[in-house]
Amino acid sequence: MRVTISDVARAAGVSKGAVSYALNGQAGVSEDTRRRILSTAAALGWTPSLRARSLSSSKAYALGLVVARDPRLLGSDPFFPSFIAGIETTLADRGYSLVLTVATKTGSEESSYRRLAHEGRVDGVILSDMRTNDSRIALLLELGLAAVTLNRPETPSPFPAVCMDDTEGISEAVQHLIDLGHTRIAHVGGSQHYIHGLSRRNAWANTLELNGLATDLFVEADFGAVQGVAATADLLGRANPPTAIVYANDIMATAGQAYAQQQGLRIPHDLSVTGYDNTEYAQYLTPALSSIGSDPLRWGSAAAQVLLNQLEGTHDGEDVVLPAPRLITRGSSAAPHGRNTTGSQ
Repeated sequence: MRVTISDVARAAGVSKGAVSYALNGQAGVSEDTRRRILSTAAALGWTPSLRARSLSSSKAYALGLVVARDPRLLGSDPFFPSFIAGIETTLADRGYSLVLTVATKTGSEESSYRRLAHEGRVDGVILSDMRTNDSRIALLLELGLAAVTLNRPETPSPFPAVCMDDTEGISEAVQHLIDLGHTRIAHVGGSQHYIHGLSRRNAWANTLELNGLATDLFVEADFGAVQGVAATADLLGRANPPTAIVYANDIMATAGQAYAQQQGLRIPHDLSVTGYDNTEYAQYLTPALSSIGSDPLRWGSAAAQVLLNQLEGTHDGEDVVLPAPRLITRGSSAAPHGRNTTGSQ
């Protein structure tokens, strides 16, 4: 049974009003009485009721996360479970909860934000998957919701951002493959509607151009395994196929690597592969996957911390910049052997 204020009052020999004053740090009781009440509450294992706090303060004590992706992709992508775990770790320490909404239908994302705001279910939201011309910034300003964004959007935004540069890791992966001797390096990227999908493609292309190499080997996918396989099949079926592929996440890299092996290609002898996110399973593949080591757990924790600080008036509004992910080289990338390695210079 949950310990109530009445239980604390009875054990401390005071009124319920005195307990309320003491537990909420309000005047109305002596310091000796306050200490006795707090000691009694701790001994009984009393914890504050979130519902009571919400009713008394008009706060929801909850943050919102609306994810507009296919649920099947969310179920297979290790990024979001780790990211959400990072959020939850911070919220649990601060007495908040997370309201997660998966928006799958046209128009359901906007309606989800409106419902969260109008029903008072959250005090603020975390914006992930920033888009080009992101309409959510204006929507949240209209709704009066506090927010934090994952990386800074292209759209002017008054909200603080938690930034993690994903371009350095991609550039490092491409340069790593060039240094190994590859000249036909492809990129299987995520949706170009997302800023991170576009930025990773640009980092890939810019690094190739700096080295005088062609940028014709790009295929857009959806970060999922099925399209990762389809993109790999497309690239390997071309007249002058790549000898290396840089994937925008580990799911597509894993699926692409498996497909190539099923076609009789040896990894990395015939085809080098790199991923992104350095998911736990990457090191257990055969061969182990070279991958860019992002930290979704840390990103989620930092985003929740910045938003809570904003809600409590302790945030100065400046962005928080996390260390850029770096490439972790493993057995899936090596010098090219035995296939056509010539490319446009």
